[in-house]
Amino acid sequence: MIIIDGQRSPLEVHQFENLEQIIEKVMEDRRMHSRIVTDVLVNDEAFSEIYPHQAEDMEASYIKRVEIVSVPASEMAQDITRELYKVVTLMGKAGRQVADLFRQADDDQALELYGDLLDVNRDFLSMVGVLRSEYATDTSEEFEASLSDLSSLFSEMIEIQENEDWILLSDLLEYEYLPVVEKTKNMVARLRESVRTTIRQETNG
Repeated sequence: MIIIDGQRSPLEVHQFENLEQIIEKVMEDRRMHSRIVTDVLVNDEAFSEIYPHQAEDMEASYIKRVEIVSVPASEMAQDITRELYKVVTLMGKAGRQVADLFRQADDDQALELYGDLLDVNRDFLSMVGVLRSEYATDTSEEFEASLSDLSSLFSEMIEIQENEDWILLSDLLEYEYLPVVEKTKNMVARLRESVRTTIRQETNG
């Protein structure tokens, strides 16, 4: 049995070899083109890939029921823009904490938090990239500069980490990274408005 957004699909599990084929077939439906899959449940248990194409390794013979839950891409985009401000605020807070911990020579705790900061920073840049390519029309020079600065600093931070120069890293975080993050907050507000405008135009158009 295959359930898509609460409705039983005419597709059947036995028609496929594995879970990846099922998901690909479902996404081919034109009704799914403007939707994003948020959840996949296999035999009533949440499934998420730990490694690429893990779904291909889940054979259909193991599957009795697949449920796919999706939301409109526009709704997902607006949800992401709301989350982005929280994320960029967290980036500023974590950046300050990491710099302070390195200065206090609490390297173990600083590195643990720093790893989280890098992950959040990477996710942030990825989310912004997706939103801009799909919905946003704001391409001002300031907008581009903020993203470029954040991306460059991200690369520089990783390089300094490899050299284990924690004082230099704390200086970079405090005097360069944090000011860019603060500027980026304004960028996120404009991005959110740009996404709303684009979605409104698509809906009315």
